[in-house]
Amino acid sequence: MTESGNPGAMAGTKRNHRLAFEMDLLVGYILLVGVLLSLALVLGALIWKWRVTGTVEFDYQLSGMNFVQLLTSELRIAASGALRPRLLLTLGILMLMLTPFLRVFVSMVYFMVGLKNWKYTVFTAFVLVTLIYSLCLR
Repeated sequence: MTESGNPGAMAGTKRNHRLAFEMDLLVGYILLVGVLLSLALVLGALIWKWRVTGTVEFDYQLSGMNFVQLLTSELRIAASGALRPRLLLTLGILMLMLTPFLRVFVSMVYFMVGLKNWKYTVFTAFVLVTLIYSLCLR
């Protein structure tokens, strides 16, 4: 029993600690998988480029494009059947950009559903909206 005499309060505290631990693990795995997948795509692109051309140099610019424009242009190229190392490199960059986005989204869901903490849910939603907005900027 707790000091307040409410046995349910201790069970709620244990539940919150368990949820926090599980959330930490989930966020850690999201970041780890995102970075490792990005690394694998970039390394695959470099190896593919080296085997085809004998060099690992890529000559293209990302400036002037936002996330959505970059994604749609690369998907159009892939849909036309023109698979090339650049596509893997771009997918690796996009995966690296989406990893923190996914982490913030999962955190927002955790605060909203797991903890029912509306203050942190609103703060995290603001960060999420800011990230979405930044993905669409040039």
